[in-house]
Amino acid sequence: MLELRAVAKTFGKGVKAVDGVSLRLEKGVVGLIGHNGAGKTTLMQMIATLTRPSSGQILWKGADIARTPDAIRRTLGYLPQDFGVYPNLSALEFMQYFAALKGVRDGARIRHLLELVNLHDQAHRPAASFSGGMRRRLGIAQALLNDPDILVVDEPTAGLDPEERMRFRNLLAEFGFGKLVIISTHIVSDVESIAGELAIMRSGRLVAHETPDAILARARGQVWSASVAALDYEALRGRVHVLQAQRQGERVALRIAHPELPCAGAHAAEPSLEEALMAQRYALQTEAEAEAA
Repeated sequence: MLELRAVAKTFGKGVKAVDGVSLRLEKGVVGLIGHNGAGKTTLMQMIATLTRPSSGQILWKGADIARTPDAIRRTLGYLPQDFGVYPNLSALEFMQYFAALKGVRDGARIRHLLELVNLHDQAHRPAASFSGGMRRRLGIAQALLNDPDILVVDEPTAGLDPEERMRFRNLLAEFGFGKLVIISTHIVSDVESIAGELAIMRSGRLVAHETPDAILARARGQVWSASVAALDYEALRGRVHVLQAQRQGERVALRIAHPELPCAGAHAAEPSLEEALMAQRYALQTEAEAEAA
């Protein structure tokens, strides 16, 4: 459905924001994971046809979207990381404006989407007065107006409270049945329970594309739980990768990423997806350091 072939984007002075990404995606929810500056937003902008690749191809149902952007725009829903609103429009007027741009003439759909994102009671309130979380919800509502076949959302839960985050994740998960949803985030919990695939970026490159179950399976036996004396903690931290530390009186409860038993009394723990990704990153880092030495 969506295929990226050696896609790269180079900005001034030869800075490669995206470096040779090849990826094939079908229906379902895909989490695009990476730290800030990994190239996620630039990649999403190219998929949304806001910017063109410096090299490579992005194909939507076989059509090169750099040459024929309308091939994907007709069926695209997009929520950018920085989503602005028009100061003089209410939420309802904002939705009506975008509906007109997208050729959507169904007023009932607008009302349904505002209800879906829990903004129906605020429909006549100026959108400019909304909180950051309310603007994100309005943003996803406009992205869904044309019932898109591909939904691209960049850092979707920024500014949302815990209840809103859960509602948002459930909405995206439901939409992912029969559609392609790409969620870009550096917060693993945003996609942990809903993504069927993860594409992991680092420094502009795609370093992994696999299922969460595969990542978790590989991390088993590399994540440990331990409790050590506070006096021993500093020495231990210097030779292992500490994922989490919690002071408990004279002792420190630890979660550790290490390829073998890190200390006496440690026992293997079931990793969370975030811990599994961190363990994978540390393993790659350790290998690179060993090769450099």
